[in-house]
Amino acid sequence: MRWLRGYRCGVVLSEQACVSGEMPDAIGWKQACHSVLVECKVTRADFLADRAKPFRLKPEKGVGSERFYMIPAGLVKMEELPAGWGLLEYRRGRVDMIQASAKNLRTPVGFRSEMNLLLASLRRVEVRIEPQSITDFLKWKNRMAEYNRGTLPEGLDAAEDEMNVFLEPEMPC
Repeated sequence: MRWLRGYRCGVVLSEQACVSGEMPDAIGWKQACHSVLVECKVTRADFLADRAKPFRLKPEKGVGSERFYMIPAGLVKMEELPAGWGLLEYRRGRVDMIQASAKNLRTPVGFRSEMNLLLASLRRVEVRIEPQSITDFLKWKNRMAEYNRGTLPEGLDAAEDEMNVFLEPEMPC
């Protein structure tokens, strides 16, 4: 998750299931809904078992515009990676990108699975913040301004002034 944040993903989730049965170790989103999947494997057996999963055998069903395996250094050879996948190696407390991922691996089917994952995650959040809805919860700044006679407390920006890269038009890569 830390690596994804450093890779400029503004929203990051870990171990959240989607309708396809895939449960990414970590997935994050950047501008223009560009998703980045990271699968962490610590043994060869774990890596080999992952390659046999249905959404790996039919990669068009998988999530992630970019896809990476994160492994201890030397666990996997580059030629063992699925087509287009990147490789991240962990050694001595740091993560090195050994091979970049293709940036166009997600299909419309994968996008729908990602939407399912995001919506299911939002629903879990909504259940935990009861009796408020997510909408009410997100409007907390409006309530702060109401309590403060129309102005936000010092140091808070209005919601419409917050930078949200997910609302920006798509930028060319």
